[in-house]
Amino acid sequence: MVIDYLIENFTDGEPIFLEEIPANSKDYLRQEMKKLVDEGRLERLYNGVYYLPYVTSLGTKGKISVEKYIDKKYLNSGGAISGYVTGLQLANQYGFTSQNPACYEICSNEATTKQRKQDFDGNAIIVYKPVDTITERNVSALQFLDLMTNIDKYSEISGGELLKKLKKYVNTTRLDFSVVKEYLRFYPDRVYRNIYESGYMRELV
Repeated sequence: MVIDYLIENFTDGEPIFLEEIPANSKDYLRQEMKKLVDEGRLERLYNGVYYLPYVTSLGTKGKISVEKYIDKKYLNSGGAISGYVTGLQLANQYGFTSQNPACYEICSNEATTKQRKQDFDGNAIIVYKPVDTITERNVSALQFLDLMTNIDKYSEISGGELLKKLKKYVNTTRLDFSVVKEYLRFYPDRVYRNIYESGYMRELV
């Protein structure tokens, strides 16, 4: 039965995408999913996105977290690296700014247009199309180039403190500058300037 498969293969609060569920007939599968939702044995978030109902430790009705949704849908689709966090959220994550982003900004292979905004249970998600297919090999390089595109706009720190943070970021992400060099041509000229001012230009020449 479909419900048995879902219980065995998915955890509480994990988004379940229709395409993940094996079935000989998608029409039959949709009918079964609708039946489970109607019976209260399954919750539907959006068309094609479901989750198993559960109760939290506080006794409230559980939901899917936006972070779990983003991770499975955009960052690790199909269990493989397919995206990365970008924008103000990236700058905040690595301590370049204390500003809290008003939305989640993601660059992902799942994007079908240059930029698309999605609402997830009251949370805004902006998904950007990458300059090339994101893989385990290039994900750090592309994310670094995104960061350097807007580091002067997002960063609240400068001088030696900024360089120290950048060095920590480069070490943490194990950045390969030979891969960065391959993608520089896809980015605006200010990236060269920002990389030069950061002291990392020597890594690229």
